[in-house]
This record gives sequence, C-alpha cells and structure tokens, in this order.
Amino acid sequence: MSWHDESLMARKGVAGGKPGARHAITIEDQGTFHYVYGPYVEPVLKVAPGAVVSVQTHDAFEGRIKSESDSPAALLNFPYLNPQTGPIFVEGAEKGDCLAVRILSIRPRGEQPIGTTCLMEEFGGLVGTGHTAMLNKPLPEKVKKVRLDENGVYWSDKVTLPYEPFIGTIGTSPEIEAISALQPDYYGGNMDLPDVGPGAIIYLPVNAAGALLYLGDCHAIQGDGELCGVAMEMPATVEIQIDLIKGHTIAWPRLETEEVIMTIGSARPLEDAARIAYRELTRWIDQESGMGEDEAYMLLTMAGKARLGNMVDPKYTVGTSIKKAYVKT
Repeated sequence: MSWHDESLMARKGVAGGKPGARHAITIEDQGTFHYVYGPYVEPVLKVAPGAVVSVQTHDAFEGRIKSESDSPAALLNFPYLNPQTGPIFVEGAEKGDCLAVRILSIRPRGEQPIGTTCLMEEFGGLVGTGHTAMLNKPLPEKVKKVRLDENGVYWSDKVTLPYEPFIGTIGTSPEIEAISALQPDYYGGNMDLPDVGPGAIIYLPVNAAGALLYLGDCHAIQGDGELCGVAMEMPATVEIQIDLIKGHTIAWPRLETEEVIMTIGSARPLEDAARIAYRELTRWIDQESGMGEDEAYMLLTMAGKARLGNMVDPKYTVGTSIKKAYVKT
C-alpha cells in the first residue's frame, strides 16, 4: 500500500483517489490562453472526478523570449504574463467542496534550450518595484537561456542543478472576481511554491460551479522566494489526477506529501502570509487528530516548518508544514 492510499484524497474523494478516464489538453486544444482566474470563460474540458489529464503548458512568457539577446521589455506586454491552460470543469463540484489534484509528472517539452530566466526592470525581490518604490535606477535587463532535461538543469559548463519541477501557478476560479494570474490568493494562483511538484496532492477550495481549474507557469527549479522574480521557466507537459471532496470546505490551499501536510497563505506583508498558513495548519491538525487547536498551536511551535514560495508577486506566499508522524490519531 502506498501513502496515497491513506491520503485525504483517497479517504474522502468521490473517486476514492482512484484514476478514471484519461484526457488531454494540447496547446492546439487550448487555443486562447488565459491571464486571469475567473468564472467568465467557457471550460476547455469537462471531466468526472478521478480523471487523469495530460496538460500542455506554455512558459511564463508564452514562448516569446527565444534568445539571450531578446529584450523582455520589448517583447512582453505586462500584465499579459503567466498564460494559463484551462479552465477544466469538474462535474459535481459546488461551492464549499474541495478539489484534490494529484501531480503525477511534469516533463519539459520543446526545442533546447528550453529553460529561460531573466532580470526585468522593476521586478524582483531585491529591487525597487511598484509595490516597493525606490529612487534607485532599475537593474539592466538580462536574459539567460538554459538547456535542461529530466536529468538536470545545465546552468553552466561547471554547474549542473537538479531537475526539481513544480507548477508555479495552479488554482480554482474565484466565485465572482477575475484576478490576474500573476497574483496568489485564497484560490491558489501564482504561489510559486516548490512543493507543488510530482508526488504531491494539492487541495483547492471550490468557489464556483465546476471548480474551474487553471494551471501553468511550470518551473524546472527554483529556490525559496523566486528571488529575482523569474525562476527556471519552461514549457511543460503536466499529468494530473483530479478528485472531488464533497462538503469539505477549506479557506486556503492545502498540500499533502508522503511525509508532511502543508497549508499555504498569500498576503502582504510576508508575516501575514505566514500567519494565515499557520492558522490553517493549526485547524487542519485539529481536524485530523482531534487534539484541539490549543494543543496543535503548541505542537507547531515545536515542530512546524515554514517555506517561502515567492516574495516578488503582488502578494507573497508561505507554506507551513508538519510531519504526518506527529499528528497521527
């Protein structure tokens, strides 16, 4: 028996965590990509709980940056960044339910060099931006194209980084808002959290009929914070398994792996994102173990871990976690 058989997805999902019908969304199927999360577009695909879906995604620049001599300012039309595949309509999903998305694989696709990272004016964690206004002049633009595959990210002749892929932007539609795909919030979005990778299950609140799942912005590797504002962006083929947990209401995204449970908060300032995440984790521990919020609060003080997603977007993201072994009933 694998850990997945005992996951929240398997225990409470409509499909019991078991794979169902297979589907695919190619770049051609998608046609028009979306730059906001919202309920006002037709779904590109409708699936039943249990569906396994192969999804092709663009990189964050929709493939516009092709060489190291390219100018991001000249080629990119901000805020039309982070193109999203979807939305995927999940049959039976209603407000107050929870969508469970198991990430099966993330594979790079396209011609080498597949990876792109860069410096862009007034964007990043250590420079002045519209949210952190400074009088200093912006850093000059710089583009780095990198060859990568599932064996590594070949940064230079001397340095090979591990291939540690994850989905930078994934979430469900808000109930009424249409919100930029550059922003993370209660529905998920541009969290840039490296834990959202193969093997993990991410749980997302359902706010609108059908849940309307969007995803894109895959990264081959990223350190905590996405410091310069751009990770190792890549076009990808993502395989996910979708299930639905009826009546399981959550306020913010949650995540489960073999070893930990994690809750995710997004806000400014950064400490508010951490508070949201830790509050939600306190409540999840109580729900799973029945130990009470006061006991969970103290336990997290001893054994909780915090992970920085991004510190560059309109809101910052923090994931807080605890080992499952500490919260077993």
